[in-house]
Amino acid sequence: MTFKNLLSDETLLNNLDSLGYKTPTAIQEKAMPLVLENKDILGIAQTGTGKTAAFCLPILSKLIISQAKGISTLILAPTRELASQIQLSFETYGKGLPFKSVAIFGGVNQKTQVSAIREGASIIVATPGRLLDLIDQGIVRLNKVETLVLDEADQMLDMGFIEDIEKIIGLLPPKRQTLFFSATMPEMVVRLSTKILYRPVRVEVTPHSSTVTKISQKVFLCKREDKFQLLKKILKQDDRELVIVFTKTKNSADKVKEYLFHNRIASTVIHGDKGQEERERALTNFKNASMKVLIATDIAARGIDVQGVSHVINFELPLEAENYVHRIGRTARAGKEGIAISFCEDSEIPNLERIEKLIGFKITSEKFKGSPEAAGKWLHDGPSQLKKTPTPGISQEKRAFIDHSKRQTVAPGEKSKAKSHPGFKNKKKKKK
Repeated sequence: MTFKNLLSDETLLNNLDSLGYKTPTAIQEKAMPLVLENKDILGIAQTGTGKTAAFCLPILSKLIISQAKGISTLILAPTRELASQIQLSFETYGKGLPFKSVAIFGGVNQKTQVSAIREGASIIVATPGRLLDLIDQGIVRLNKVETLVLDEADQMLDMGFIEDIEKIIGLLPPKRQTLFFSATMPEMVVRLSTKILYRPVRVEVTPHSSTVTKISQKVFLCKREDKFQLLKKILKQDDRELVIVFTKTKNSADKVKEYLFHNRIASTVIHGDKGQEERERALTNFKNASMKVLIATDIAARGIDVQGVSHVINFELPLEAENYVHRIGRTARAGKEGIAISFCEDSEIPNLERIEKLIGFKITSEKFKGSPEAAGKWLHDGPSQLKKTPTPGISQEKRAFIDHSKRQTVAPGEKSKAKSHPGFKNKKKKKK
């Protein structure tokens, strides 16, 4: 099958051809005809499966036919980066078409976004906080929306957007098409999908528990203080291209950057305390490889789609096993192979066991013991000494960029099982 079997408009087909897109992905092949038939969709798909084009292309195709006036399409996304990426996709696929799209999100001055809306944008891609702010100001009206897309629904709910989403849905026409995409289906996501979808067609192309087969996975069992030395060793010795280092908290991300700077390894960092301009600059520097190491928290990293990532390093394991799958999926893209390396300390053993249960196999493990190293400020539990960047407009995002720093390291009701994992010798810490 080719895109000519799914689309009829020559402009869209020519744009796809110029991008080198010939054959639709599995989710595009399944979802696009349903979108064109105005069906509600419950899509279960991970980042990297082509789901953005799966809704962008048929939405543009429908707009060509309907020539709808006003804001006819609303896409809700959890992060600024993902909103920008989706809007750019509409712009790229719809080049030459008379439809304008705009990304609206907090953390930046609203003037440019408001101008684009008033100039007649048909498609709005928004984070919930800034959208509600513009609605309250009377700048945005949703009474003509024909298509609603919720992308990365699980992430939006995880970030605490449920009330905002419900407010926004209450402002939409009851008769509309709704496209609901989520990588995982926890209970809260299921409840929301049941509320807002009408006789949806379920589209699932890859079970959320599977991982990319071309990724080589390995775990190093080590003490927390040895993680820094291990990271330095990997970054200095491994044959690498672009590397993403994941941490659970913003504080950890800053400490890792500080340690790498101290050891003359260039890196850039993105997390919720970074202003939008800083985040965009960091991503640009990473994409053009002027900075080959990107340090990120899960929430800030959602929506990053960069070719050429050879390594994903989990400096800290995520509490939710599904986030491990999302993280390592940033490598091995476009048919390439990739490497995923995780660091696991004593308290993270339950996290590792949940991950292994989800993916269905035990990850190859190896012990690592660091050499004595002068303790730096990055090894302490206190805040990093790096200068904090105030977050402009944070209230407009409801402080939603809260990462896992306020979460438990062990799931509720679950005790550490450090002794149960093979290869990890659990020693009691000596009192000083």
